[in-house]
Amino acid sequence: MQARQLPMHRGWSWLTEGLQLWRRNPALMTFLAFGYLLTLVVISIFPLIGQPIASLLMPVLSLGVLNGCRSIDEGRKAGPDILFSGFRANIAALVTIGGIYLIASLLVLVLTMAADGGTLLKVMGGGKLDPEAAQAPGFTLALLLAVVLSTPVMMAYWFAPLLAGWWKLPAPKAMFFSFFACLRNWRPFLAYAIALMLFGAILPGVVIGVVGLVVPLLATVLTFLVPLVLVPTIFASFYINARDVFGIPGAVVHSAPLIVDDNDAHD
Repeated sequence: MQARQLPMHRGWSWLTEGLQLWRRNPALMTFLAFGYLLTLVVISIFPLIGQPIASLLMPVLSLGVLNGCRSIDEGRKAGPDILFSGFRANIAALVTIGGIYLIASLLVLVLTMAADGGTLLKVMGGGKLDPEAAQAPGFTLALLLAVVLSTPVMMAYWFAPLLAGWWKLPAPKAMFFSFFACLRNWRPFLAYAIALMLFGAILPGVVIGVVGLVVPLLATVLTFLVPLVLVPTIFASFYINARDVFGIPGAVVHSAPLIVDDNDAHD
């Protein structure tokens, strides 16, 4: 297995190719996306233990979504139960990845206390945000600090469920290679982030707003329909960028990934 270093323009294609994957099996892709979200929400409802358990199971369910996307991509039949297929693949490593991600995220929130005295931590824990506190410079600084500090955490998590589930890597090694794969592909990820903002948030909002001025009822319908397409498309794009960077495992399972530049691979 090799982690490829991709050109920037590939990041623009991940969302469009995710849409194409959704069109191949809209029912299953929609179920995977919203089933993943709903399962985590239901688990999180339980007091005290709900959110930690949801964090631990997040990589397991993520692998299930990837397995479903892979089945659609390869033209294989799959049922709704594939969402929970991650429970049958290196479960210890997947749960460990969730635990490391949870601890790192909590550490980031604790560090933001230096900027806002714990307001952001309180809000993320389910507390109400005081309007005056939201306008305070310290809270804005805490948000910026959270974004900066959580970025490497997300980079370490991004490909980790896939590496642990498909290539059977232990959690620390999976997160290590995930981080450096994201780092070496920062250009396509930057293009991907811009595409998500434009086509995942700004453009749909503008279209719905303009339609609402002319036909309010149609705008209401679009507000319901657009997420039914957009959310599964975004989930499918996660699989597309993972397939681009690491490929799909074959019959032979390699012991560890090798991160190389595409130029080196052609030499």
